[in-house]
Amino acid sequence: MEHGHEIGSHSLAHFAGLTFNMDTLIMTWITMAIVIVLAIAATRRMELRPRGWQNFLEMAVMYLLEQMETNMGSKGQKLAPLIITLFLFLVVGNELGLIPGFTSPTNDINTTLGLALMIIVIVHVLAIKNKGFTKYIKHYFEPYIPFVVINIIEEVAKPITLSFRLFGNILAGEILLLVLGMLVPYFVPTLWLAFSVFVGIVQAFIFTMLSISYLSNSMQDGH
Repeated sequence: MEHGHEIGSHSLAHFAGLTFNMDTLIMTWITMAIVIVLAIAATRRMELRPRGWQNFLEMAVMYLLEQMETNMGSKGQKLAPLIITLFLFLVVGNELGLIPGFTSPTNDINTTLGLALMIIVIVHVLAIKNKGFTKYIKHYFEPYIPFVVINIIEEVAKPITLSFRLFGNILAGEILLLVLGMLVPYFVPTLWLAFSVFVGIVQAFIFTMLSISYLSNSMQDGH
């Protein structure tokens, strides 16, 4: 939770005609650093009976690998590093804003839209690679030619819904936590803080599972 400036506002920097949200960039770099440190800490001294962060990481990795195997088959294993890294980044990023003095990089639509566009671009690249360009184009006109409009709208809507769902939930949670802290300090904000931890993990899970679903479609004949 940010106390230094209003949530939703950003510290701007301008370079080469471009505008950068510096607070989002800094929080993104911090999130990436935390993910790297946690991954190293969880894998350096692995125990047969995992505990602590190793236990959580192993459960998350095993579940994601199972979902990828179920939805994508053996081809999904190649995308495991991307999916697992994406999930860890979202979990850490979503929870970062609950620490006083920090904000979540995912409370910025630029971050969530960038992640969503990355997934969608990979989806279409894999679809062209696995189906061939002709079959990839042909599926937009199925089952009948007039459906091309609906199919294109569906593709455009994917990154929008994927990014706005995560952005809206994380930003709303941080705003509500700040408001509750001012109106009814201590008890209610503590309960909402605990609930926000749960919401952050759930939103990371939803974003990751939808990404797996979209990616699996690019590996099937029906795409």
